[in-house]
Amino acid sequence: MKNKDRILNNNENKTSKIGIIGLGYVGMPLALSFVNAGFKVIGFDIDNKKIEKIKNKESYIWSITSENIKNATTKGFEATTDFSKINNVNVIIVCVPTPLTKYGQPELKYLINSIKLIKHYLKKGQLVSIESTTYPGTTEEEVIPILSEEGFIVGKDIFVCYSPEREDPGNESYSTRTIPKIIGAYSKDCLEVAVSIYSKAIKEVVPVSSIRVAEMTKLHENIYRLINIGLVNEMKMICDKMRIDIHEVVKAAKTKPFGFTPYYPGPGVGGHCIPVDPNYLTWKAKQFSLETRFITLAQTINKEMANWILDKLLEELNLRGKILNNLKVLFIGIAYKKNVDDIRESPSVKLINLFDENKAIISYHDPYIENFKFNFSNKGLQKSIELNAKNISNYDLVVISTDHDNIDYQLIYENAKLILDTRGKYSSNDKKIINA
Repeated sequence: MKNKDRILNNNENKTSKIGIIGLGYVGMPLALSFVNAGFKVIGFDIDNKKIEKIKNKESYIWSITSENIKNATTKGFEATTDFSKINNVNVIIVCVPTPLTKYGQPELKYLINSIKLIKHYLKKGQLVSIESTTYPGTTEEEVIPILSEEGFIVGKDIFVCYSPEREDPGNESYSTRTIPKIIGAYSKDCLEVAVSIYSKAIKEVVPVSSIRVAEMTKLHENIYRLINIGLVNEMKMICDKMRIDIHEVVKAAKTKPFGFTPYYPGPGVGGHCIPVDPNYLTWKAKQFSLETRFITLAQTINKEMANWILDKLLEELNLRGKILNNLKVLFIGIAYKKNVDDIRESPSVKLINLFDENKAIISYHDPYIENFKFNFSNKGLQKSIELNAKNISNYDLVVISTDHDNIDYQLIYENAKLILDTRGKYSSNDKKIINA
């Protein structure tokens, strides 16, 4: 039996064993999706703490319960740091981070190191799928040459595809299973194999003509968001000068049933995608002597938002005869977006650092982040304070920086002396509110 026919048969009968490399926000939900679809799954990670938690049936991701982990292990899910077990799986899915270097360029070391690690344990008939976000050409230029070093012929001995992760933490409307899965592959046989396995765990798969199309699709999705957020943030600054409520503008505009998608202003962008992914395309475009002008402009606008908010606050405080120095400030939310516990590249944290530079006395409340170590000198670990009337009234200023849904905004309004609202939670015509 040909390698392709063997793995297709195993996929159809759900006897294929799935290996997930990287058990973070992407890999862990994907592993559970395959477990729930009836497959045996082995999770691989270099972080011993994650492996121990899984063995103890404990979750380390807020959106995944310990009960989810317990149920998965009952069904045979196992986690390990022993990469030699790659030889025991039929499908290898790589979900490792692809961050930026300190110079803002693609950092592929986690992806490349993972491929170099697994290549020694590959066997004929396996599918290798890359889910890590990267620039077009990475899979063909960086990954496949390493896999071929062991003498395997891609498309015949082993199969390779690229299927970008599309996780949206905090979005209760969509899960790993219900988010359509883009798949681009090295050859028609590779695509057939990839579709056959993903379609068992994901409700809808969307095949595309090449790996590069799939790689570019993920970048396009996040750059689209970056640019539209940059646009609405620029509109926010213009509306502020014209004494127009940008949130009312967006609310009115979205009543148009076609040609408009609402985006909302805030203190900037954060997370593992929007601040990072556009740099991958900008870097690659330079190899073709192209400048990504829209992308660069949107990045600049979004990065400037924290400073603009600070300037707006200082101006308003001055009108009230106050200064930021020694002002007691309570920040509501420090995660990069609402309803998550992730602080990577959080614009709220960047805003807090600016307040610290101006000698404000800072505390925070975030229902998803119990403790956090800010970059403040000599201040160490801080704990999220309890949100109650007494605590709120103790502060000179409350800043709505991340608009979690499970915050009692009415309680804040009733007890705060002054509110800086960066998310449009309150009316712009209230003297108690500074909209920025």
